[in-house]
Amino acid sequence: MPTSPTTSSGPAPSLPLREFLRWYDEAVAHAESEPEKMALATATREGQPSVRYVLFRGLTRGNQALRFFTNYESRKSRELEANPRAAAVFYWPIAGRQVRFEGSVGRLDAADSDAYFAARPRGHRLAACASPQSRPIAYPALLARYAALEHEFADGRAVPRPATWGGFFLSPDRIELWQRQENRLHQRTLWTRDQTPSPAATAGDDSDWRSEPLGP
Repeated sequence: MPTSPTTSSGPAPSLPLREFLRWYDEAVAHAESEPEKMALATATREGQPSVRYVLFRGLTRGNQALRFFTNYESRKSRELEANPRAAAVFYWPIAGRQVRFEGSVGRLDAADSDAYFAARPRGHRLAACASPQSRPIAYPALLARYAALEHEFADGRAVPRPATWGGFFLSPDRIELWQRQENRLHQRTLWTRDQTPSPAATAGDDSDWRSEPLGP
């Protein structure tokens, strides 16, 4: 289950994100399998796509962006540095709901990554230090590296966050909420965000968002 709050202190999320959080909380309450799991799609500068699952770790940046963490030397991170746009999707089969996001991506501040890393289980912190993510490796060598780090940081010594590990935010400009219905007459609502909000707009201002129903 998520190890961090779904919202940070600050303004309320925009309306489509509030609805997403309501669905997310209901997915947790109804014991959906790993409700925090989201498929994250990235692409190279040339447009070659790839997709994998990461874990949603709450909202950030004034509760307007999704937060996730990874190795900065992984394939996804290299692609996000070269092409800072991404798409993500959640699917909760018990509730018959899906939420899709598209938007821009950036790195979180080091302080945010430090705080989250320190809150992770100790074994997860050691694994993040041991793994050359997305690089070829012999599995016995990985286990040996992990064991060496266990010994190095024995007796409760703090495991420092590697410079190669940290967080990203996905700031959506398109959000689609999908609700399963009978006879495949599913309900779909697309929310799009104005790319040039008015000067008077504030974080979480719903006036930046427009919604329209889509055919199933």
